[in-house]
Amino acid sequence: ERLPEPLYTPSTKAEQGDHDRNVDFAHTVELLGEVLAVQVRDVSLRLYREAASYALSRGIIIADTKFEFGLDEAGRLVVMDEMLTPDSSRFWPADGHRPGENPSSFDKQYVRDYLETLDWDKTPPGPALPGAVLAGTVARYREALTRLTGA
Repeated sequence: ERLPEPLYTPSTKAEQGDHDRNVDFAHTVELLGEVLAVQVRDVSLRLYREAASYALSRGIIIADTKFEFGLDEAGRLVVMDEMLTPDSSRFWPADGHRPGENPSSFDKQYVRDYLETLDWDKTPPGPALPGAVLAGTVARYREALTRLTGA
């Protein structure tokens, strides 16, 4: 079900191979100072709202996403990584979304769902992906590209 307002859920960057750790806003204030923490929160929500509105007009629900920020040499806030891609977001087709049902998606969830069917303990290295899973992932990413850009 769609939430009435987007949620801001900060996390800290984990060491390579570990999962990022969710933190509360007060912790981000401790880490960044109040001014920068508020700026990161406000920019994140604005980016999400604008992207979600555009995507919805193109038939895609951006269910969630992540942004990674840093500071440039002048101390200005900048995005430090990819954003709003099928690897950093959950893209659902608006025309097929039904609240309460597991939605189809145009993102890496397809690969995650496949991996959950395997007897794999989730430690590196990961298993090789079959050609059909790779092709299905490519098709989903291309569909997102086509819907979002018209290309």
